[in-house]
Amino acid sequence: MTGLTAGFVGLGLIGGSIARALKYYYPDCRILANARSRDTLDYALQEGIIDEACPVGEAFQDCDYIFLCAPVETNISCLPLLKPWLKEDCILTDVGSTKTDIHKAAEKLGLGAWFIGGHPMAGSEKSGIRSSKRILLENAYYILTPSKDIAPEKTERYRKLVETLKAIPLILSCQEHDFAVAGVSHLPHIVASALVNLVQDSDTEHQTMKTLAAGGFKDITRIASSSPEMWEQVLSTNRENIIEVLDAYINSLIETKIALAEHDQKAIHELFARSKEYRQSIPDGAGGPLPKIWGLYCDLVDEAGGIAALATILATNGISIKNIGIVHNRQFEEAVLYVEFYEEAALKKAVELLRKYRYVVYER
Repeated sequence: MTGLTAGFVGLGLIGGSIARALKYYYPDCRILANARSRDTLDYALQEGIIDEACPVGEAFQDCDYIFLCAPVETNISCLPLLKPWLKEDCILTDVGSTKTDIHKAAEKLGLGAWFIGGHPMAGSEKSGIRSSKRILLENAYYILTPSKDIAPEKTERYRKLVETLKAIPLILSCQEHDFAVAGVSHLPHIVASALVNLVQDSDTEHQTMKTLAAGGFKDITRIASSSPEMWEQVLSTNRENIIEVLDAYINSLIETKIALAEHDQKAIHELFARSKEYRQSIPDGAGGPLPKIWGLYCDLVDEAGGIAALATILATNGISIKNIGIVHNRQFEEAVLYVEFYEEAALKKAVELLRKYRYVVYER
């Protein structure tokens, strides 16, 4: 694909990373962008991430792709501004973590022939274009939710573009997407935040709970540090699905409470045995939130021998690896590769060594 023109509304962590990847894999592409902050646009121009800053509207008329990378409600508000300027073969997409609301808005405006929802399952607790990076999408799931009126050729073209950015395309309906993320992404944020607030409200005046909070508690609640503004919008745009899975979760807690009250040891054992079995079947390099885990995340360019080179560095320095794997869902993880060790000393040595070799490393 040559002569690609892409437009961006919003240039935060995700938008900036997609723009960087497009520039890398399509050096002759032209990228236009609009962002709320002039500082963001100036930085993007200075770094060569975009070619032109412009208002949302007529300037986007030559775009082959338009990426809506602002908060969900802002993305929806841009649809009528862009409608008059979409050329016939343009693909209009977004990167929001909920899909049904924007699909409904696009269909109501008659944009079904252009709109394909998108959700890169990548990110971190950092935000803004300065935290964006070209390899953020590599080996991460990138969900596509085509409108019912979209031409199959457009969906296939978008799927191939995602593949060239080294992400893993996964095509779902917007309804299937929103129900899935309600369970594996949105509910965990509610649980983490509620647990943190519970400990704060239940703690003693000497803050004993806060002092002892470590290990499992920190692993479970780390995502409670995410942006309140972003998650307010995410939850409000996926209310029905979240309420359904939240009801199921509340019922499971009530069942556990009853089992404890009735001293039903069999039911309690089954709770942990069943969850352990399923949790260990999820290939992310972690064995569950309760045991102490010595692990790191590492940026790694998707190229032949990359993992082998890293493993060789560790092995030649006497560091044994317990587990290693690519993190495909990186919405709340820092990097592409997860490496786990048997003990804290090995982790500390590995961090020091890899940084010496100029790897970007994040400790768990």
